[in-house]
Amino acid sequence: MKRIVSVWLPDWPITVWSRMAGRSPPPDDVPFALVEKGPRGLVLSATNRAARKLGHSTGQAHADARAASPDLVTQPAEPDRDAEALRLLSLWAERYSPCVAMDAASPGREGLLIDMTGGAHLFGGEIALLTDMAVRLKAAGMPARLAMADTAGAAWALARYGPRDTRRLVPVGGNRTALAALPVVALRLDEADVKLLSRLGLRTIGDLMALPRSGLARRFRGEAGLTLVRRLDQALGAEPEILEPIRRPPVWRVWRNVLEPLIDVPGIETVLTDLAASLSESLERDGQGARRLTLTAFRVDGRATHLSVALSVPSIRPAHLAKVLKERGLEHLDLGFGADAVMLSADVVEPLTAIQSDLDKGRDGDQRLALAALLDRLGARLGESAAFHLEAQASWLPERSQRRRPAGEGPPPALQGAGEPPPLPDRPLLLLDPPEPVTVPLASLPDGPPASFVWRRVTHRVSRAQGPERLSTEWWRPGKRPLPERTRDYYRVEDREGRRYWLFREGLYQREDQAVEPPAPGETESRLVDRPPAWWMHGVFA
Repeated sequence: MKRIVSVWLPDWPITVWSRMAGRSPPPDDVPFALVEKGPRGLVLSATNRAARKLGHSTGQAHADARAASPDLVTQPAEPDRDAEALRLLSLWAERYSPCVAMDAASPGREGLLIDMTGGAHLFGGEIALLTDMAVRLKAAGMPARLAMADTAGAAWALARYGPRDTRRLVPVGGNRTALAALPVVALRLDEADVKLLSRLGLRTIGDLMALPRSGLARRFRGEAGLTLVRRLDQALGAEPEILEPIRRPPVWRVWRNVLEPLIDVPGIETVLTDLAASLSESLERDGQGARRLTLTAFRVDGRATHLSVALSVPSIRPAHLAKVLKERGLEHLDLGFGADAVMLSADVVEPLTAIQSDLDKGRDGDQRLALAALLDRLGARLGESAAFHLEAQASWLPERSQRRRPAGEGPPPALQGAGEPPPLPDRPLLLLDPPEPVTVPLASLPDGPPASFVWRRVTHRVSRAQGPERLSTEWWRPGKRPLPERTRDYYRVEDREGRRYWLFREGLYQREDQAVEPPAPGETESRLVDRPPAWWMHGVFA
């Protein structure tokens, strides 16, 4: 049987306004409201208890409210800030369960739904769980009413329309009895449907439960009837209701609650060592290895702080998991006045594969593990993109033939190949990207190598040259320049000082020395322009 907790925050927008503004909420005897733009001007979007006692409610025109109560204090509402604050609160509530949803029935601003199925015993039972939630929310200055029942609909109804105590616990199987005396509005119905039910004499959920489902559907034709029956069945557990958590809960996670708040890095390190060992056992049992870890510290003030790190290969070694997070920097965790709960989760996992070691003391396997550990530490300390390897790409143009791939996105390159790689053209040790322009005052032939060239204001006289190596354009790739790319002739040249360079001539004489230029802004016709071949420096040999 499922067990759902509904957390209702009745004055949530006003609470958020008070906390964000850095001031205490208005006194209980001062009428206060937040206003927002409506279709016909400003309307009240939230009211405190004093304003409600004077008859003010959400949706009331601001002008009418001020006319009736000149002492009414108003401030502009900030619904986006309210929603973001509720999202942060839902992350804090993950200390109790990985499945926390923002209450969709309250325009995403007034409550949470927490799936505590099978988890209440971790907090000393259901009564102790609700008490702990209420105490923590009250200490954080967030008035709340809580209810726990078998369904989200029943918990929602009891939190808002049940007895006035701050905690309401419905025993397993007790939904019908607990809901019978509540008004029909507790089923999350529209105002028009509630008024129609009232005219028909159906004022409580018990009145609806006494009627057959077919009769309800006939009385309310169309979508209204289907909604009424669905909401009633969801509250009673006859129809399932799926909660959409604020984020996908990690399957592999472990956590620890501590009696005294952790306020420094040594305290976090002690807990981290135990968490890494527990998480490693869970992953090994399922044959999985962690590729991304997240350490979450739940602070006493209701906030949560996170630290994430990626691993280059799947790992379950507890010492390595803890060490990588320490390298990332536990001091980056903002502990505030202390954290009383810590969670370690493996957000990304991959199947764990065994590494076959050589007979001579496992040289290859040990080297692979050592390389992976080094990449993880470099990525944790310098950033995930700092450690990388080069990955070949299907292109014969030198600047496109490889790309950087972060070590955390894939396995590192093999240390030893199974055989000799295929022969590759001679390429320079240093590749200039982008190529740098070169001036060639004289070439042996129009299509031949240069006799001398000027690069970076220095003249080099060529003593030997090899080439050309012709590379055609990749016509299927869209170019970044307005004019089309041209054929390249590469030459390996050596100057009189013995330095070797890799140059290329872009464009062929009498075949690629003209091009059609697209029309400029404001023009309609293209132009034929001269494009004499140009020389470029693309690399330097060792």
